[in-house]
Amino acid sequence: MRSDMLNSILSDLNGTSADIEASGVISTDGLMMASQLPAGMDEDRVGAMSAAMLSLGDRTAQELARGELEQVLVKGNKGYVLMMHAGEEAVVTVLAKPTAKLGLIFLDVKRATENIIKMI
Repeated sequence: MRSDMLNSILSDLNGTSADIEASGVISTDGLMMASQLPAGMDEDRVGAMSAAMLSLGDRTAQELARGELEQVLVKGNKGYVLMMHAGEEAVVTVLAKPTAKLGLIFLDVKRATENIIKMI
């Protein structure tokens, strides 16, 4: 039931922008809670990578006195990976096209994370 509601939020998120290619809600220990990933993309790998990046981001923000981590952004030549905390126990990971308008995506992901926080 909860995974259906999380999937509904992700489906809405993916529908807000043609620039969003995939999204997932992942527990901080790397387990996929819900996802809207393209066929052939490995949920376990996305979960593990998200948990690792978030952990590293948390530590980097602390060690370099940047305060509490809000998001991690990875830019590759084929697009972006954005990770944003959804409460203490989950993270939302979004894959976006290289031409994405990041300001709008940040706003949409923030809205989705607020809805996810209420649900978890």
